[in-house]
Amino acid sequence: MAVTGPSLRRVTRLLLTGVTVGGLVMVPAAVPGAAADDPYGGSGTYVNPVSQGMADTYADPAVIRGHDGYWYAFGTTDPLRSGEGRSHSLPIARSSDLVHWTHVTDALDEGNRPDWAAADASYWAPDISYHDGRYWLYYVVTQTTGAGRNDSAIAVATAANPAGPWTTHDAPVVAPRPGAGGADDFKWTFDPAHVVDTDGTRHLYYGSYYGGIWVTRLSADGTRAVGEPVMVATDNRFEGAYAVRRGGWWYLFASSGDCCAGPTTGYSVFVGRSRSVRGPFVDREGVPLTASRTGGTVVLTPNGNRWVGTGHNAMVTDLAGQDWIVYHAIDRRNPYLDEPYGINRRPMLIDRLDWVDGWPAVRGGRGASDGPQPAPVTRRTGQGPASPGPAPTPPAPASSVVFGDDFDQERPRPGWTWLRSPAARVEKGRLVWPTQDADLHKDNNSASLLLRDAPRGAWTVETKVRLDVGVEAVRNYQQAGILAYVDDDRYLRLAHTAIWNTRQTEFAQEQPYAGRQAYGSMTVGPPAETTWLRLRHRVAPGTGEHLLRAYTSRDGRTWIAGGTWTLPADSRIRIGLGAMGGSGATAEFDYVRVHRP
Repeated sequence: MAVTGPSLRRVTRLLLTGVTVGGLVMVPAAVPGAAADDPYGGSGTYVNPVSQGMADTYADPAVIRGHDGYWYAFGTTDPLRSGEGRSHSLPIARSSDLVHWTHVTDALDEGNRPDWAAADASYWAPDISYHDGRYWLYYVVTQTTGAGRNDSAIAVATAANPAGPWTTHDAPVVAPRPGAGGADDFKWTFDPAHVVDTDGTRHLYYGSYYGGIWVTRLSADGTRAVGEPVMVATDNRFEGAYAVRRGGWWYLFASSGDCCAGPTTGYSVFVGRSRSVRGPFVDREGVPLTASRTGGTVVLTPNGNRWVGTGHNAMVTDLAGQDWIVYHAIDRRNPYLDEPYGINRRPMLIDRLDWVDGWPAVRGGRGASDGPQPAPVTRRTGQGPASPGPAPTPPAPASSVVFGDDFDQERPRPGWTWLRSPAARVEKGRLVWPTQDADLHKDNNSASLLLRDAPRGAWTVETKVRLDVGVEAVRNYQQAGILAYVDDDRYLRLAHTAIWNTRQTEFAQEQPYAGRQAYGSMTVGPPAETTWLRLRHRVAPGTGEHLLRAYTSRDGRTWIAGGTWTLPADSRIRIGLGAMGGSGATAEFDYVRVHRP
Protein backbone atom coordinates (compact mmCIF):
# COMPACT_ATOMS: atom_id res chain seq x y z
CA MET A 1 0.00 0.00 0.00
CA ALA A 2 1.06 3.60 -0.32
CA VAL A 3 -0.13 5.15 2.93
CA THR A 4 2.53 6.62 5.17
CA GLY A 5 2.03 6.39 8.89
CA PRO A 6 3.34 5.46 12.31
CA SER A 7 4.87 2.22 13.45
CA LEU A 8 2.63 -0.82 13.16
CA ARG A 9 2.47 -0.98 16.93
CA ARG A 10 1.01 2.55 16.80
CA VAL A 11 -1.53 1.83 14.05
CA THR A 12 -4.97 2.71 15.34
CA ARG A 13 -8.53 2.10 14.27
CA LEU A 14 -8.79 5.56 12.65
CA LEU A 15 -7.63 5.25 10.05
CA LEU A 16 1.70 -12.84 -13.91
CA THR A 17 3.07 -12.66 -15.58
CA GLY A 18 4.77 -15.70 -16.09
CA VAL A 19 3.14 -17.93 -18.57
CA THR A 20 0.36 -19.01 -16.21
CA VAL A 21 -0.52 -17.45 -12.89
CA GLY A 22 -3.81 -18.13 -11.19
CA GLY A 23 -5.38 -19.23 -14.47
CA LEU A 24 -4.28 -16.02 -16.25
CA VAL A 25 -2.65 -17.37 -19.41
CA MET A 26 -0.10 -15.43 -21.46
CA VAL A 27 1.28 -16.47 -24.83
CA PRO A 28 5.01 -15.66 -25.01
CA ALA A 29 6.26 -13.64 -27.95
CA ALA A 30 9.67 -12.59 -29.17
CA VAL A 31 11.23 -9.73 -27.24
CA PRO A 32 11.71 -6.76 -29.57
CA GLY A 33 15.13 -5.17 -29.61
CA ALA A 34 17.05 -8.01 -27.93
CA ALA A 35 20.01 -9.72 -29.54
CA ALA A 36 19.11 -13.20 -30.74
CA ASP A 37 22.23 -14.76 -29.17
CA ASP A 38 21.86 -13.07 -25.79
CA PRO A 39 20.13 -15.39 -23.31
CA TYR A 40 19.33 -12.47 -21.02
CA GLY A 41 17.75 -10.17 -23.58
CA GLY A 42 20.56 -7.64 -23.19
CA SER A 43 21.56 -8.11 -19.53
CA GLY A 44 23.91 -10.85 -18.37
CA THR A 45 23.74 -9.48 -14.84
CA TYR A 46 21.82 -6.79 -13.05
CA VAL A 47 22.05 -4.78 -9.84
CA ASN A 48 19.09 -3.60 -7.77
CA PRO A 49 17.13 -1.40 -7.90
CA VAL A 50 15.99 -2.21 -11.43
CA SER A 51 13.89 0.98 -11.56
CA GLN A 52 16.97 3.17 -11.03
CA GLY A 53 17.29 4.41 -14.60
CA MET A 54 13.60 5.18 -14.84
CA ALA A 55 12.40 6.34 -11.41
CA ASP A 56 13.67 7.12 -7.92
CA THR A 57 10.56 5.52 -6.43
CA TYR A 58 8.22 2.89 -7.88
CA ALA A 59 6.23 1.42 -5.00
CA ASP A 60 3.79 -1.50 -4.88
CA PRO A 61 4.92 -2.89 -8.25
CA ALA A 62 2.89 -5.34 -10.32
CA VAL A 63 4.30 -6.88 -13.51
CA ILE A 64 2.86 -8.67 -16.53
CA ARG A 65 4.20 -9.84 -19.90
CA GLY A 66 2.21 -8.37 -22.73
CA HIS A 67 1.33 -9.98 -26.03
CA ASP A 68 3.94 -7.77 -27.69
CA GLY A 69 6.69 -9.56 -25.75
CA TYR A 70 7.51 -6.67 -23.45
CA TRP A 71 7.09 -6.76 -19.70
CA TYR A 72 5.02 -3.98 -18.13
CA ALA A 73 5.33 -2.76 -14.54
CA PHE A 74 2.60 -0.75 -12.83
CA GLY A 75 3.32 1.32 -9.73
CA THR A 76 1.45 3.20 -7.03
CA THR A 77 0.75 6.93 -7.45
CA ASP A 78 3.82 9.02 -6.55
CA PRO A 79 6.28 11.39 -8.18
CA LEU A 80 8.80 9.31 -10.09
CA ARG A 81 11.77 11.56 -9.36
CA SER A 82 12.95 13.59 -6.41
CA GLY A 83 11.94 17.21 -6.89
CA GLU A 84 9.54 16.39 -9.74
CA GLY A 85 6.66 18.20 -8.07
CA ARG A 86 3.83 16.11 -9.49
CA SER A 87 2.49 12.60 -9.04
CA HIS A 88 1.89 9.99 -11.71
CA SER A 89 -1.45 8.20 -11.35
CA LEU A 90 -0.52 4.52 -11.61
CA PRO A 91 2.61 4.88 -13.78
CA ILE A 92 3.34 2.23 -16.41
CA ALA A 93 6.89 1.20 -17.35
CA ARG A 94 8.08 -1.18 -20.07
CA SER A 95 11.08 -3.52 -20.35
CA SER A 96 12.42 -6.11 -22.76
CA ASP A 97 14.51 -7.87 -20.11
CA LEU A 98 12.95 -7.21 -16.66
CA VAL A 99 16.07 -5.21 -15.82
CA HIS A 100 16.00 -1.98 -17.85
CA TRP A 101 12.74 -0.05 -17.59
CA THR A 102 11.29 3.00 -19.34
CA HIS A 103 8.26 5.00 -18.20
CA VAL A 104 5.77 5.01 -21.07
CA THR A 105 2.58 6.54 -19.66
CA ASP A 106 0.22 6.70 -16.68
CA ALA A 107 -2.82 4.48 -16.50
CA LEU A 108 -5.09 7.21 -15.17
CA ASP A 109 -5.40 10.82 -16.29
CA GLU A 110 -8.04 13.49 -15.81
CA GLY A 111 -10.20 11.88 -18.49
CA ASN A 112 -10.41 8.33 -17.21
CA ARG A 113 -10.40 8.55 -13.41
CA PRO A 114 -13.49 7.12 -11.73
CA ASP A 115 -16.25 9.72 -11.46
CA TRP A 116 -17.08 8.34 -8.01
CA ALA A 117 -13.56 9.15 -6.72
CA ALA A 118 -13.16 12.25 -4.57
CA ALA A 119 -11.24 15.14 -6.11
CA ASP A 120 -8.35 14.62 -3.67
CA ALA A 121 -8.26 10.81 -4.00
CA SER A 122 -5.03 8.96 -4.61
CA TYR A 123 -4.65 5.69 -6.52
CA TRP A 124 -2.60 2.93 -4.98
CA ALA A 125 -1.40 -0.65 -5.23
CA PRO A 126 -2.23 -1.70 -8.82
CA ASP A 127 -2.79 -5.34 -9.68
CA ILE A 128 -2.48 -6.35 -13.35
CA SER A 129 -3.76 -9.52 -15.01
CA TYR A 130 -4.99 -10.82 -18.38
CA HIS A 131 -8.32 -12.58 -18.76
CA ASP A 132 -10.96 -13.04 -21.48
CA GLY A 133 -8.96 -11.13 -24.07
CA ARG A 134 -8.43 -8.01 -21.96
CA TYR A 135 -6.01 -6.65 -19.40
CA TRP A 136 -7.52 -6.01 -15.98
CA LEU A 137 -6.14 -3.30 -13.71
CA TYR A 138 -7.53 -3.38 -10.16
CA TYR A 139 -6.43 -0.57 -7.84
CA VAL A 140 -7.25 1.39 -4.68
CA VAL A 141 -9.21 4.64 -4.65
CA THR A 142 -8.33 6.26 -1.33
CA GLN A 143 -11.44 8.46 -1.01
CA THR A 144 -14.82 8.36 -2.69
CA THR A 145 -17.56 10.95 -3.10
CA GLY A 146 -19.54 9.39 -0.23
CA ALA A 147 -20.40 11.14 3.00
CA GLY A 148 -17.42 9.87 4.99
CA ARG A 149 -13.67 10.28 4.75
CA ASN A 150 -11.07 7.53 4.74
CA ASP A 151 -13.65 5.62 2.70
CA SER A 152 -11.36 3.65 0.38
CA ALA A 153 -12.65 1.31 -2.32
CA ILE A 154 -11.39 -1.01 -5.07
CA ALA A 155 -11.75 0.07 -8.70
CA VAL A 156 -11.08 -1.67 -12.00
CA ALA A 157 -10.10 -0.52 -15.47
CA THR A 158 -9.66 -2.57 -18.65
CA ALA A 159 -7.62 -2.22 -21.83
CA ALA A 160 -6.71 -4.11 -24.98
CA ASN A 161 -3.02 -3.45 -24.35
CA PRO A 162 -0.97 -3.05 -21.16
CA ALA A 163 -0.02 0.52 -22.08
CA GLY A 164 -3.68 1.42 -22.49
CA PRO A 165 -5.74 3.38 -23.09
CA TRP A 166 -7.61 2.29 -19.97
CA THR A 167 -11.38 2.40 -19.51
CA THR A 168 -12.62 2.73 -15.96
CA HIS A 169 -15.70 1.01 -14.62
CA ASP A 170 -18.53 3.22 -13.35
CA ALA A 171 -18.85 1.71 -9.84
CA PRO A 172 -16.54 0.28 -7.18
CA VAL A 173 -15.73 -3.42 -7.37
CA VAL A 174 -15.54 -3.46 -3.57
CA ALA A 175 -17.30 -0.48 -2.02
CA PRO A 176 -16.18 1.33 1.15
CA ARG A 177 -16.76 -0.78 4.26
CA PRO A 178 -17.88 1.04 7.43
CA GLY A 179 -16.06 0.29 10.65
CA ALA A 180 -17.55 0.16 14.12
CA GLY A 181 -17.02 3.85 14.85
CA GLY A 182 -18.46 7.13 13.58
CA ALA A 183 -19.22 8.52 10.15
CA ASP A 184 -15.59 8.72 9.08
CA ASP A 185 -14.64 5.26 10.34
CA PHE A 186 -14.05 2.93 7.39
CA LYS A 187 -12.06 -0.27 7.16
CA TRP A 188 -9.02 -0.12 4.91
CA THR A 189 -10.16 -1.47 1.55
CA PHE A 190 -6.67 -1.59 0.02
CA ASP A 191 -4.36 -3.73 -2.08
CA PRO A 192 -6.38 -5.84 -4.56
CA ALA A 193 -5.13 -9.12 -6.06
CA HIS A 194 -7.15 -10.83 -8.82
CA VAL A 195 -6.97 -14.59 -9.50
CA VAL A 196 -8.94 -17.16 -11.49
CA ASP A 197 -9.61 -20.49 -9.78
CA THR A 198 -9.31 -23.89 -11.46
CA ASP A 199 -13.07 -23.93 -12.12
CA GLY A 200 -12.90 -20.59 -13.95
CA THR A 201 -14.42 -18.48 -11.19
CA ARG A 202 -12.81 -15.12 -10.50
CA HIS A 203 -11.77 -13.97 -7.04
CA LEU A 204 -10.32 -10.82 -5.53
CA TYR A 205 -8.22 -10.44 -2.38
CA TYR A 206 -8.24 -7.05 -0.65
CA GLY A 207 -7.75 -5.40 2.75
CA SER A 208 -5.12 -4.14 5.14
CA TYR A 209 -4.26 -3.68 8.81
CA TYR A 210 -7.62 -2.21 9.77
CA GLY A 211 -10.06 -4.95 8.86
CA GLY A 212 -7.71 -7.72 7.73
CA ILE A 213 -7.38 -9.36 4.30
CA TRP A 214 -10.46 -10.83 2.67
CA VAL A 215 -11.26 -12.76 -0.49
CA THR A 216 -14.48 -12.36 -2.43
CA ARG A 217 -15.84 -14.04 -5.51
CA LEU A 218 -16.25 -11.70 -8.47
CA SER A 219 -19.01 -11.55 -11.03
CA ALA A 220 -18.18 -13.24 -14.34
CA ASP A 221 -17.42 -9.85 -15.88
CA GLY A 222 -14.99 -9.02 -13.06
CA THR A 223 -16.63 -5.72 -12.14
CA ARG A 224 -18.31 -6.41 -8.80
CA ALA A 225 -17.96 -8.52 -5.67
CA VAL A 226 -20.62 -11.21 -5.25
CA GLY A 227 -21.42 -13.62 -2.44
CA GLU A 228 -20.01 -13.57 1.07
CA PRO A 229 -16.35 -12.59 1.48
CA VAL A 230 -14.08 -14.65 3.73
CA MET A 231 -11.31 -13.33 5.97
CA VAL A 232 -8.01 -15.01 5.07
CA ALA A 233 -5.53 -12.98 7.16
CA THR A 234 -6.08 -11.29 10.49
CA ASP A 235 -6.35 -7.56 10.99
CA ASN A 236 -3.59 -5.42 12.53
CA ARG A 237 -0.94 -7.55 10.86
CA PHE A 238 -1.10 -8.01 7.07
CA GLU A 239 -1.72 -6.13 3.82
CA GLY A 240 -0.47 -6.21 0.21
CA ALA A 241 -2.00 -9.57 -0.74
CA TYR A 242 -0.70 -11.47 -3.76
CA ALA A 243 -1.86 -14.99 -4.61
CA VAL A 244 -0.48 -17.65 -6.94
CA ARG A 245 -1.31 -21.30 -7.55
CA ARG A 246 1.52 -23.84 -7.60
CA GLY A 247 1.64 -27.62 -7.17
CA GLY A 248 -2.00 -27.90 -6.15
CA TRP A 249 -1.70 -25.17 -3.51
CA TRP A 250 -2.79 -21.56 -3.40
CA TYR A 251 -0.05 -19.41 -1.86
CA LEU A 252 -1.10 -16.15 -0.27
CA PHE A 253 1.76 -13.66 0.05
CA ALA A 254 1.15 -10.70 2.37
CA SER A 255 3.28 -7.88 3.73
CA SER A 256 3.62 -6.91 7.37
CA GLY A 257 5.32 -4.19 9.41
CA ASP A 258 5.87 -0.51 8.81
CA CYS A 259 5.53 0.34 5.14
CA CYS A 260 7.02 3.79 5.41
CA ALA A 261 9.29 4.53 8.37
CA GLY A 262 12.25 5.75 6.36
CA PRO A 263 15.56 4.17 7.51
CA THR A 264 13.81 1.96 10.10
CA THR A 265 11.16 0.51 7.78
CA GLY A 266 10.66 -3.15 8.69
CA TYR A 267 8.18 -4.10 5.94
CA SER A 268 8.52 -7.82 5.13
CA VAL A 269 6.77 -10.51 3.07
CA PHE A 270 5.16 -13.61 4.60
CA VAL A 271 3.21 -16.49 3.07
CA GLY A 272 0.62 -19.12 3.90
CA ARG A 273 -0.87 -21.79 1.68
CA SER A 274 -4.21 -23.53 1.21
CA ARG A 275 -5.81 -26.09 -1.07
CA SER A 276 -8.68 -23.63 -1.59
CA VAL A 277 -8.57 -20.13 -3.03
CA ARG A 278 -10.71 -19.10 -0.05
CA GLY A 279 -8.38 -20.53 2.59
CA PRO A 280 -7.74 -21.26 5.36
CA PHE A 281 -4.09 -20.33 4.76
CA VAL A 282 -1.50 -21.75 7.16
CA ASP A 283 2.26 -21.32 7.39
CA ARG A 284 4.98 -23.97 7.31
CA GLU A 285 4.42 -24.71 11.02
CA GLY A 286 0.67 -25.07 10.48
CA VAL A 287 -0.28 -21.77 12.15
CA PRO A 288 -3.20 -19.98 10.43
CA LEU A 289 -2.80 -16.46 9.09
CA THR A 290 -6.09 -15.68 10.86
CA ALA A 291 -4.89 -16.72 14.33
CA SER A 292 -4.45 -14.14 17.07
CA ARG A 293 -0.89 -15.46 17.55
CA THR A 294 -0.53 -14.96 13.86
CA GLY A 295 1.23 -17.33 11.49
CA GLY A 296 3.14 -16.53 8.31
CA THR A 297 6.30 -18.08 6.87
CA VAL A 298 9.03 -15.51 6.20
CA VAL A 299 9.67 -15.02 2.47
CA LEU A 300 11.54 -11.71 2.40
CA THR A 301 12.72 -9.51 5.27
CA PRO A 302 15.57 -7.00 5.78
CA ASN A 303 18.88 -8.90 5.83
CA GLY A 304 21.37 -6.31 7.03
CA ASN A 305 22.48 -4.84 3.72
CA ARG A 306 21.30 -1.40 2.60
CA TRP A 307 17.76 -2.56 1.78
CA VAL A 308 15.03 -2.23 4.41
CA GLY A 309 11.25 -2.21 3.95
CA THR A 310 11.35 -5.15 1.53
CA GLY A 311 7.68 -5.70 0.77
CA HIS A 312 4.49 -5.48 -1.29
CA ASN A 313 5.41 -8.10 -3.84
CA ALA A 314 4.26 -9.58 -7.09
CA MET A 315 5.73 -12.54 -9.00
CA VAL A 316 6.96 -13.05 -12.56
CA THR A 317 8.27 -16.14 -14.38
CA ASP A 318 11.05 -15.78 -16.94
CA LEU A 319 11.31 -17.75 -20.17
CA ALA A 320 13.45 -20.44 -18.52
CA GLY A 321 10.70 -21.11 -15.98
CA GLN A 322 12.48 -19.38 -13.09
CA ASP A 323 10.24 -17.42 -10.74
CA TRP A 324 11.22 -13.91 -9.65
CA ILE A 325 9.81 -11.76 -6.89
CA VAL A 326 9.16 -8.11 -7.74
CA TYR A 327 8.88 -5.75 -4.77
CA HIS A 328 9.84 -2.36 -3.42
CA ALA A 329 12.42 -1.53 -0.76
CA ILE A 330 14.04 1.46 0.90
CA ASP A 331 17.73 2.31 0.90
CA ARG A 332 18.38 3.01 4.59
CA ARG A 333 21.08 5.52 3.63
CA ASN A 334 18.78 7.40 1.21
CA PRO A 335 15.24 6.77 2.47
CA TYR A 336 13.26 9.83 1.31
CA LEU A 337 12.37 11.23 -2.07
CA ASP A 338 13.08 14.79 -0.99
CA GLU A 339 15.73 14.87 1.73
CA PRO A 340 15.91 15.03 4.61
CA TYR A 341 12.22 14.09 4.76
CA GLY A 342 9.33 13.66 2.36
CA ILE A 343 7.77 10.72 0.54
CA ASN A 344 9.49 7.44 1.34
CA ARG A 345 11.73 6.55 -1.61
CA ARG A 346 10.70 3.01 -2.54
CA PRO A 347 12.36 1.83 -5.78
CA MET A 348 11.47 -1.44 -7.53
CA LEU A 349 13.68 -4.49 -6.99
CA ILE A 350 13.67 -7.98 -8.45
CA ASP A 351 15.26 -11.15 -7.09
CA ARG A 352 15.16 -14.86 -7.80
CA LEU A 353 12.34 -16.68 -5.98
CA ASP A 354 13.22 -20.27 -5.12
CA TRP A 355 10.91 -22.97 -3.82
CA VAL A 356 12.41 -24.97 -0.95
CA ASP A 357 10.39 -27.98 0.26
CA GLY A 358 7.22 -26.42 -1.13
CA TRP A 359 7.77 -22.94 0.31
CA PRO A 360 9.03 -19.77 -1.42
CA ALA A 361 12.36 -18.25 -0.37
CA VAL A 362 14.12 -15.28 -1.95
CA ARG A 363 17.55 -16.36 -3.23
CA GLY A 364 17.30 -19.55 -1.22
CA GLY A 365 16.70 -17.56 1.96
CA ARG A 366 19.36 -14.89 1.52
CA GLY A 367 16.87 -12.09 0.87
CA ALA A 368 17.28 -8.89 -1.11
CA SER A 369 20.39 -8.62 -3.28
CA ASP A 370 22.76 -5.67 -3.18
CA GLY A 371 25.29 -6.65 -5.84
CA PRO A 372 25.51 -8.17 -9.34
CA GLN A 373 23.10 -11.06 -9.91
CA PRO A 374 22.42 -13.37 -12.89
CA ALA A 375 19.61 -11.70 -14.82
CA PRO A 376 16.30 -13.29 -15.78
CA VAL A 377 16.27 -15.34 -18.99
CA THR A 378 14.24 -13.29 -21.48
CA ARG A 379 15.22 -15.01 -24.73
CA ARG A 380 14.22 -18.57 -25.63
CA THR A 381 17.58 -20.36 -25.96
CA GLY A 382 16.91 -23.64 -24.16
CA GLN A 383 18.96 -22.41 -21.24
CA GLY A 384 17.65 -23.40 -17.83
CA PRO A 385 17.24 -21.13 -14.83
CA ALA A 386 20.19 -20.21 -12.66
CA SER A 387 20.98 -22.62 -9.86
CA PRO A 388 19.54 -21.40 -6.57
CA GLY A 389 22.57 -22.56 -4.62
CA PRO A 390 22.41 -23.92 -1.08
CA ALA A 391 19.91 -22.43 1.31
CA PRO A 392 21.26 -20.76 4.45
CA THR A 393 21.60 -23.13 7.36
CA PRO A 394 19.64 -22.57 10.56
CA PRO A 395 21.50 -21.23 13.57
CA ALA A 396 23.75 -23.85 15.12
CA PRO A 397 23.56 -24.46 18.86
CA ALA A 398 25.89 -22.15 20.73
CA SER A 399 29.06 -23.88 21.90
CA SER A 400 30.08 -21.93 24.99
CA VAL A 401 28.27 -19.87 27.59
CA VAL A 402 29.82 -16.47 28.32
CA PHE A 403 27.18 -15.49 30.83
CA GLY A 404 24.02 -17.04 32.19
CA ASP A 405 21.41 -16.17 34.78
CA ASP A 406 18.72 -18.66 35.74
CA PHE A 407 17.36 -16.24 38.33
CA ASP A 408 17.91 -18.80 41.06
CA GLN A 409 19.29 -16.31 43.59
CA GLU A 410 17.65 -13.50 45.51
CA ARG A 411 18.46 -10.97 42.82
CA PRO A 412 19.97 -10.95 39.31
CA ARG A 413 23.60 -12.10 39.25
CA PRO A 414 26.46 -9.58 39.41
CA GLY A 415 27.06 -7.74 36.16
CA TRP A 416 23.51 -6.49 35.71
CA THR A 417 22.66 -2.82 36.28
CA TRP A 418 19.34 -1.04 36.31
CA LEU A 419 18.56 1.86 34.01
CA ARG A 420 16.05 3.90 35.99
CA SER A 421 14.29 2.40 39.00
CA PRO A 422 14.19 -1.40 39.38
CA ALA A 423 10.92 -2.79 38.04
CA ALA A 424 11.24 -6.57 38.47
CA ARG A 425 11.85 -9.09 41.23
CA VAL A 426 13.33 -12.58 41.42
CA GLU A 427 10.76 -15.09 42.57
CA LYS A 428 10.88 -18.93 42.49
CA GLY A 429 13.59 -19.10 39.87
CA ARG A 430 12.12 -16.50 37.55
CA LEU A 431 12.52 -12.80 36.95
CA VAL A 432 8.95 -11.55 37.45
CA TRP A 433 8.29 -8.25 35.70
CA PRO A 434 4.87 -6.53 35.61
CA THR A 435 4.61 -4.66 32.32
CA GLN A 436 5.31 -1.00 32.95
CA ASP A 437 3.04 1.90 32.16
CA ALA A 438 6.13 3.28 30.46
CA ASP A 439 7.95 2.89 27.17
CA LEU A 440 11.15 3.37 25.21
CA HIS A 441 9.71 4.98 22.09
CA LYS A 442 10.96 8.24 20.59
CA ASP A 443 10.40 10.91 23.26
CA ASN A 444 8.84 8.51 25.78
CA ASN A 445 11.99 7.21 27.46
CA SER A 446 10.50 6.20 30.80
CA ALA A 447 10.81 2.40 30.98
CA SER A 448 13.23 0.67 33.35
CA LEU A 449 15.69 -1.77 31.78
CA LEU A 450 17.98 -4.42 33.20
CA LEU A 451 21.31 -4.17 31.33
CA ARG A 452 24.78 -5.67 31.11
CA ASP A 453 27.73 -5.17 28.73
CA ALA A 454 27.79 -7.35 25.63
CA PRO A 455 30.98 -9.28 24.87
CA ARG A 456 33.20 -8.34 21.95
CA GLY A 457 32.99 -10.18 18.63
CA ALA A 458 30.24 -12.62 17.70
CA TRP A 459 27.71 -13.68 20.32
CA THR A 460 24.16 -14.89 20.79
CA VAL A 461 21.75 -13.92 23.56
CA GLU A 462 18.71 -16.07 24.32
CA THR A 463 15.85 -15.84 26.77
CA LYS A 464 12.63 -17.68 27.57
CA VAL A 465 9.72 -15.45 28.54
CA ARG A 466 6.11 -16.02 29.49
CA LEU A 467 3.70 -13.12 28.90
CA ASP A 468 0.08 -13.42 30.05
CA VAL A 469 -1.62 -11.26 27.40
CA GLY A 470 -3.85 -14.11 26.22
CA VAL A 471 -5.37 -14.04 22.74
CA GLU A 472 -8.10 -12.14 20.87
CA ALA A 473 -8.82 -9.55 23.55
CA VAL A 474 -7.72 -6.00 22.75
CA ARG A 475 -4.38 -5.33 24.49
CA ASN A 476 -2.15 -2.35 23.59
CA TYR A 477 0.93 -2.52 23.60
CA GLN A 478 2.16 -4.70 26.44
CA GLN A 479 5.40 -6.47 25.58
CA ALA A 480 8.42 -8.24 27.02
CA GLY A 481 11.72 -9.34 25.56
CA ILE A 482 15.41 -8.66 24.99
CA LEU A 483 17.26 -5.59 23.78
CA ALA A 484 20.54 -4.60 22.17
CA TYR A 485 20.78 -1.21 23.82
CA VAL A 486 23.13 1.67 22.99
CA ASP A 487 21.09 4.49 24.52
CA ASP A 488 17.49 5.64 24.78
CA ASP A 489 17.60 6.92 21.20
CA ARG A 490 19.38 3.97 19.60
CA TYR A 491 18.46 0.37 20.36
CA LEU A 492 16.97 -2.86 19.02
CA ARG A 493 14.17 -4.69 20.80
CA LEU A 494 12.84 -8.22 20.19
CA ALA A 495 9.66 -8.80 22.16
CA HIS A 496 6.42 -10.73 22.39
CA THR A 497 3.98 -7.89 21.78
CA ALA A 498 0.20 -7.41 22.00
CA ILE A 499 -1.33 -5.23 19.27
CA TRP A 500 -5.10 -4.90 19.47
CA ASN A 501 -6.43 -8.45 19.03
CA THR A 502 -3.21 -9.88 17.59
CA ARG A 503 -0.03 -11.15 19.22
CA GLN A 504 3.32 -11.15 17.46
CA THR A 505 7.07 -11.16 17.95
CA GLU A 506 8.21 -7.68 17.00
CA PHE A 507 11.82 -6.79 16.18
CA ALA A 508 11.98 -3.00 16.51
CA GLN A 509 14.66 -0.42 15.90
CA GLU A 510 15.00 3.19 16.99
CA GLN A 511 17.74 5.51 15.77
CA PRO A 512 18.41 9.21 15.23
CA TYR A 513 17.96 10.40 11.66
CA ALA A 514 18.36 13.96 10.37
CA GLY A 515 17.46 15.59 13.66
CA ARG A 516 14.52 13.32 14.49
CA GLN A 517 13.95 9.89 15.96
CA ALA A 518 13.09 7.13 13.48
CA TYR A 519 11.29 4.04 14.77
CA GLY A 520 10.14 0.94 12.92
CA SER A 521 9.67 -2.78 13.33
CA MET A 522 9.55 -6.12 11.57
CA THR A 523 7.91 -9.33 12.74
CA VAL A 524 9.37 -12.82 13.06
CA GLY A 525 7.57 -16.07 14.01
CA PRO A 526 4.31 -16.48 15.94
CA PRO A 527 4.60 -16.30 19.73
CA ALA A 528 3.12 -18.64 22.30
CA GLU A 529 2.21 -17.99 25.91
CA THR A 530 5.83 -18.96 26.53
CA THR A 531 8.16 -17.79 23.77
CA TRP A 532 11.89 -18.22 23.22
CA LEU A 533 13.72 -15.21 21.79
CA ARG A 534 17.24 -15.05 20.37
CA LEU A 535 19.47 -12.31 18.94
CA ARG A 536 22.61 -13.31 17.05
CA HIS A 537 25.32 -10.65 16.76
CA ARG A 538 28.18 -10.46 14.29
CA VAL A 539 30.42 -7.72 12.96
CA ALA A 540 30.21 -6.95 9.25
CA PRO A 541 33.56 -7.36 7.46
CA GLY A 542 34.90 -4.12 6.07
CA THR A 543 32.40 -1.70 7.62
CA GLY A 544 32.56 -2.92 11.23
CA GLU A 545 28.79 -2.44 11.54
CA HIS A 546 27.02 -4.55 14.13
CA LEU A 547 24.50 -6.91 12.53
CA LEU A 548 21.85 -8.46 14.77
CA ARG A 549 19.41 -11.07 13.49
CA ALA A 550 16.26 -12.13 15.32
CA TYR A 551 15.03 -15.69 15.91
CA THR A 552 11.91 -16.92 17.68
CA SER A 553 10.60 -20.27 18.85
CA ARG A 554 7.45 -21.59 20.47
CA ASP A 555 9.11 -24.70 21.93
CA GLY A 556 12.81 -23.88 22.33
CA ARG A 557 13.75 -26.44 19.63
CA THR A 558 12.34 -25.24 16.29
CA TRP A 559 13.58 -21.75 15.50
CA ILE A 560 12.28 -19.30 12.91
CA ALA A 561 14.85 -16.94 11.42
CA GLY A 562 13.77 -13.33 11.04
CA GLY A 563 15.32 -10.13 9.80
CA THR A 564 18.49 -8.22 10.59
CA TRP A 565 18.93 -4.69 11.91
CA THR A 566 22.27 -2.87 12.05
CA LEU A 567 24.00 -0.64 14.59
CA PRO A 568 26.94 1.69 13.86
CA ALA A 569 30.47 0.34 14.18
CA ASP A 570 31.27 2.58 17.16
CA SER A 571 28.25 1.43 19.21
CA ARG A 572 28.81 0.24 22.75
CA ILE A 573 26.10 -2.42 23.00
CA ARG A 574 24.53 -3.55 26.24
CA ILE A 575 22.28 -6.60 26.42
CA GLY A 576 18.98 -5.85 28.13
CA LEU A 577 15.67 -7.21 29.37
CA GLY A 578 12.47 -5.22 29.60
CA ALA A 579 8.69 -5.40 30.01
CA MET A 580 6.76 -2.26 29.06
CA GLY A 581 4.14 -0.69 26.81
CA GLY A 582 1.34 -0.48 29.36
CA SER A 583 0.33 -1.96 32.68
CA GLY A 584 -1.96 -4.95 33.13
CA ALA A 585 0.22 -7.94 32.21
CA THR A 586 3.12 -9.80 33.80
CA ALA A 587 6.25 -11.17 32.15
CA GLU A 588 8.27 -14.02 33.66
CA PHE A 589 11.80 -14.59 32.37
CA ASP A 590 13.09 -18.14 32.99
CA TYR A 591 16.69 -17.40 32.05
CA VAL A 592 19.00 -15.32 29.91
CA ARG A 593 22.18 -16.77 28.37
CA VAL A 594 24.92 -15.22 26.28
CA HIS A 595 26.84 -17.66 24.07
CA ARG A 596 29.81 -17.61 21.77
CA PRO A 597 29.24 -19.24 18.37
